[in-house]
Amino acid sequence: MKNNYLRVVYSSIRQKKLRSWLTLIGILIGIAAVISLMTLGEGLRTAVTGQFDLLNPDVLQVNADGVSQGPPGTGVTKPLEKYYIDDIESINGVDFAMGRIIEEAQMIFEGRSYFGYIGSMPDNIGLSDFQKIAQVEIERGEMISSTDTSKIMVGNDFTKSDAFGTPVELRDAIKVNDKKFKVKGIMKKKGSFVVDKTITMNEEVMREMFDAGERYDAIAVKVEQGADMNIVKERVENYLRKERDVDEGDEDFSIESPEEAMESLESALFGVQIFVYLIAAISIIVGGIGISNTMYTSVLEKTKEIGIMKAIGAKNSQVLFLFLTESGLLGLVGGFLGLVVGISAAFGLARVGNNFMGDGLISLNISITMILLTLLFSFLVGVISGITPAMKAAKLKPIDALRFTK
Repeated sequence: MKNNYLRVVYSSIRQKKLRSWLTLIGILIGIAAVISLMTLGEGLRTAVTGQFDLLNPDVLQVNADGVSQGPPGTGVTKPLEKYYIDDIESINGVDFAMGRIIEEAQMIFEGRSYFGYIGSMPDNIGLSDFQKIAQVEIERGEMISSTDTSKIMVGNDFTKSDAFGTPVELRDAIKVNDKKFKVKGIMKKKGSFVVDKTITMNEEVMREMFDAGERYDAIAVKVEQGADMNIVKERVENYLRKERDVDEGDEDFSIESPEEAMESLESALFGVQIFVYLIAAISIIVGGIGISNTMYTSVLEKTKEIGIMKAIGAKNSQVLFLFLTESGLLGLVGGFLGLVVGISAAFGLARVGNNFMGDGLISLNISITMILLTLLFSFLVGVISGITPAMKAAKLKPIDALRFTK
């Protein structure tokens, strides 16, 4: 009899096509939501956290807090002052400090316009120190120097056609706020959707062009090797509190290490993931209820058949196994379809995300283990949902089943 279980179950599902498909939809939506959101969420998490991996672990980032309309430190009510650099460098445990001006501006190349970020090339440190703290390298051309008042470096994404529709090459001229600059260097791809889309120019030119005065939008503090980062951070905080005349707890600035920024981000992403999983769990529970309802209806419709099977010698365990096989198969098919829909949705959304944030930034990893566990999980959801109806079918007495009328 066991050799015919699948044939009987397949025949039963075919007889009630519409009901079976409606039952599958619940599991399909739940599994699709779990797979797409989990896969895409993990890919996005890897992409976002990867931006922090690119930062120097020995660097503290200082920003002024307040009303901001752009990157951290810009548009604030009380910006960071240029003279802070020398004072911070004199603090015990600080190797050196680097200030940067960050502005958003219109760029024009080959008649096409693009709004992007421009960062200043610090004039208080050498090129090697700048590369050390910013961890940037030149792919083609050269780094700009303090004397290059009409030359710029461009992020690697400008060599593609995304920004201007035409790739930017060395010695090309880009107009920024009606002033022409020649491309002296093209930076290596960093994998950061901020750095790869940023132009770097001379600090003094930026001060004049954007009326920046003596302010900085951000200051990077390189901690000496072997120094305790937390202690150095506390010393810098004490200096800035005194200099900006604010009490502890009322700071109008923030200092973060890459580790602290990473922890905050991980915490936020974990909260989002829990919320997503709860939504997916509700969908799966609804799907399980649908399977249970379908199986109850199936038991009701097949009551006489159950009576006949028992009358010719079928055991309770065989009837139980038959109905559990049917419910498990419904869950498995729903899980398989959900897997296909979920993976397709994840790749589609990842492609859209990469178009906005940069090619290859969001990479999806679909493992065989995840696929097998998903199918096993959906099968178990079906089996668990069908336990109660299957037990009811198995406990039916032959004489009562044969006398049953709907």
